[in-house]
Amino acid sequence: MAKKSVTIKSPAKKAAQRAMKPVAKAAPRSAANSVAPNVAGKTATKAPAKSAAVTTVTMKHLAVSLAAQHEMPAKQATAVLSDVFGEIVDRLKTGERVRIAGLGIIEVRSRPARMGRNPATGEAIKIKASKKIAFRAAKDLKDAI
Repeated sequence: MAKKSVTIKSPAKKAAQRAMKPVAKAAPRSAANSVAPNVAGKTATKAPAKSAAVTTVTMKHLAVSLAAQHEMPAKQATAVLSDVFGEIVDRLKTGERVRIAGLGIIEVRSRPARMGRNPATGEAIKIKASKKIAFRAAKDLKDAI
């Protein structure tokens, strides 16, 4: 008669195995999943989904790429980029426009105070004056995209 081998797993091993298994997530509830009639009596329609995921490029990615192109350490490239962006911010704080050839113009614009409406109640509210950052793309950038 053959002996049956029994393996006893510790709770830590069981937890590690559970962590490695993929977990099926429930589909999120949305208006497209529920077929509730709207005001006109029609059912909700599904919006087209975006096909391509957008990747985000960070300053670290830019620094690594810059370092590789110019054969310099990544730390030095990061320092250069930080200084460039810091200088741009300082210039914008003083009210100057920053024009970068091939990219565009960055400037601070003042928005005057105005009257608005609370969409929930319809009540008139006063919106205070503010500043915003405006970017106007250069022709070269527009043509490239």
